[in-house]
Amino acid sequence: MVIPMRRVRYAVAASLDGFIAGPQGEADWIVQDPDIDFRELFAQFDSFLIGRLTYEAMIRGGRATIPGKQVFVFSRTLRPKDHPDVTIVAENAGEVVRKLRQQPGADIWLFGGGSLFRSLLESDVVDTIEVGLIPVLLGDGIPLVPGPAQQVGLTLTGQRVYPKTGIVSVQYAVHGHA
Repeated sequence: MVIPMRRVRYAVAASLDGFIAGPQGEADWIVQDPDIDFRELFAQFDSFLIGRLTYEAMIRGGRATIPGKQVFVFSRTLRPKDHPDVTIVAENAGEVVRKLRQQPGADIWLFGGGSLFRSLLESDVVDTIEVGLIPVLLGDGIPLVPGPAQQVGLTLTGQRVYPKTGIVSVQYAVHGHA
């Protein structure tokens, strides 16, 4: 029996000018739309891939873990013994994710941040990019894809407009480096 490979989905909010956080990591500009069912969204995943800066922001916010989910934090500086409730990945990020994709389970949420996304995209382990475009121009911040980055081809697979807040959600399949 062939086990279908789990998908790695980069699901993220971004400003219209392409930032996933403000200059100091701020996310207070991200509006919540009442028509987005976050409970249903979270149910699609059983594992989260998180970069160190995003994880540290989660700790500051009092949410260092995600109940019922496996959390993988990618960091060369954090020590596993200091963070026993998550799995710290210090090297070979692409290979770790490749092995994780082959295990049975639900989809994998590449939760943040931009540098981890670029690294995993370059390792060819990201299947979809799902961006909720928030109607705001930040002018500066953490980019969706920090440079230097390679050109990657995408195919539009879905879109939805949320009229109450002006959020536009777009989904793309990643089909490789151009």
